[in-house]
Amino acid sequence: MNRRSALLLFAVCCVAAAKAQERTYVNGTDTLHYVYAPLPVSHEASDSVRLGRPKRRNIFRRIVDYFDSSTVDRTFEKKIDFTFAGGPSYSKNTSLGIGVLASGLYRVDRTDSVTPPSDISIFANVSVTGVYSVGISGNTILDRNRRRIDYTLMFSSTPRDIWGIGYDDGRWNAAGDYIEKHYLVQGRYLQQLLPHFYIGGMLSFDHTQGKRFDRLAESYLYGQKPGYTATGIGALLEYDTRDFIPNPYKGIYVSFQETFFAKGLGNVGQSLWRTTFIVDGYRQLWKGGVLAADLYAEFNSNGTPWPLLARMGGSYRMRGYYQGRYTDNDMITLQVELRQRIWRRIGCTVWAGAGNVFPELARFDWSQTLPNYGVGLRWELKKRVNVRIDYGFGRKTSGFLLNVNEAF
Repeated sequence: MNRRSALLLFAVCCVAAAKAQERTYVNGTDTLHYVYAPLPVSHEASDSVRLGRPKRRNIFRRIVDYFDSSTVDRTFEKKIDFTFAGGPSYSKNTSLGIGVLASGLYRVDRTDSVTPPSDISIFANVSVTGVYSVGISGNTILDRNRRRIDYTLMFSSTPRDIWGIGYDDGRWNAAGDYIEKHYLVQGRYLQQLLPHFYIGGMLSFDHTQGKRFDRLAESYLYGQKPGYTATGIGALLEYDTRDFIPNPYKGIYVSFQETFFAKGLGNVGQSLWRTTFIVDGYRQLWKGGVLAADLYAEFNSNGTPWPLLARMGGSYRMRGYYQGRYTDNDMITLQVELRQRIWRRIGCTVWAGAGNVFPELARFDWSQTLPNYGVGLRWELKKRVNVRIDYGFGRKTSGFLLNVNEAF
């Protein structure tokens, strides 16, 4: 009898242990069968545990193990799955610096396995040229992707160059310099009306203060004030079939946003309008290969002050151009990029594109269209969240960029 009881007890313990390693998430008709498999333990490690002497890992091994586990989707187990990274940073605008990044993925509903996870990025950067910046941005997906909230909060203090306003100023003028302090708070809310079709609103607060202008930089303001504050209220329509916002493999994204900057909610001196139009497309060509395309258009009211104008260049469009060298009321850019995973977490990209700045659509000049092309490396920091190193080329310009998430 004792033997039969022992066998029965052993069988119950085995079943309980199996159940402890297996979970089922159910939400309506969606069921995710999620199985946890413990990692195998090496003979050396098991000996250490048995003898009561846990094996010590050196700092290099700890770092490797930390990032090895960062690409595993833990969003069903954790409220938020953060990975921290730090190291050198570089862009044509900020020069060499030191950056710290925290990238996180999470699910508001951890029983929903169909909806892609939400994301958040927190960053801080200091450079040798005196740049310092800190910010947070992210996308929160709610109610099985029927509602979305995206947001950006940032502050930066940056020594900057300025050439004036318009294509001719950017092409022929000598650079002046000043220090720009910039505060930006922006939030958008989207509600699904039809499958993949959203309508929403946005609020933004944008304050830019220029200081320590040299004589050339001051002359390029053309009598405008050194600092402006604008509060924007906007409406937007979007169509979105992307499978994952920070790094899509497939889908289409179309966004139309109209922003009104009320005269009484800033110091611009008049009410202004801004229209932004984006069309992105993604297609997986073969294993690990994605073709991506991005069309971006921005149109501002006449009388828009210098800090709120469209600025070509930077980390996302027309990479390799100094952001702000070519500045005007309106801007249109186009880029096509091929992304290829090479081995494990490493990938590469090549892209080509073009852009144009102009005072109004009636004065668009094809001969002033600027070329852009470049190459890049990718390293997967988290599941489908990449750290990217790009080297972009343009007309008589080139430059490195180091950033997180894809450019579009």
